[in-house]
Amino acid sequence: MKIAAKLGVMLSLLALATASSAQTLRVAAAADLQYAMGELASQFEKQSGVKVLPSYGSSGNFRSQIQNGAPFDLFFSADWDYPRQLIAGGFADPDTVTIYAHGHLALWASRDEKLDLSHRGLEALKDLRVQKIAIANPKLAPYGRAAVAALENAGIYDAVKAKLIFGENISQAAQFAQSGSAQAGILALSLTFADSMANGDKWEIPVNLYPAIEQAAVVVRASMNKPAARAFLEFVKSMEGQRILTKYGLSSGNHSAKP
Repeated sequence: MKIAAKLGVMLSLLALATASSAQTLRVAAAADLQYAMGELASQFEKQSGVKVLPSYGSSGNFRSQIQNGAPFDLFFSADWDYPRQLIAGGFADPDTVTIYAHGHLALWASRDEKLDLSHRGLEALKDLRVQKIAIANPKLAPYGRAAVAALENAGIYDAVKAKLIFGENISQAAQFAQSGSAQAGILALSLTFADSMANGDKWEIPVNLYPAIEQAAVVVRASMNKPAARAFLEFVKSMEGQRILTKYGLSSGNHSAKP
């Protein structure tokens, strides 16, 4: 069944199910989805009557929380490996795993730093004025691992590694750069669309410098709201859901599950 038709059927069933009582979905969402997920949740609630309550953080931390019984219905990871681990451990439904988007990296700095990112790219990080570079913790966050890979493949990791400071997740790394705690940050492109970051310069890092950031979602096995969870996942995969993700700098997912 095509995604649009399948979504229509599921939304119709949900409308019947929620006619007498409101439902709430609890979603563990990677920090790079902070703006996109809000709009996805709002549009889905308008269509289905189901309220979506997202929590944002590092994908690695959410994986651990779900394994320890955290009451989430859905997990939207910044990679596909953490959902795969949950499936392998029996904590998520294998038939629901899907790549919903592809993420991208951007180098961001306040315009006050005058680093000329559009011309210098990652080489700007070697500037003596750059004392701190914010990235997400590579042990917990896929965007952190991608940032390290980009620096290594650009041949400048050894020159700048002493400058790196780690946010627990990519949103905290963005806060470090925005607040001036770091002079620059290697961030999720999706976060740079925030109004609060409009005062900065950004340079999209070429995708050949880091492994593809395939972002996957999965329904948590212990969820008590599986019909609604599956319907929300179908909505994210739909043309409207993908349009919203693209609006925030995420490329369309191919929806296929990894083996």
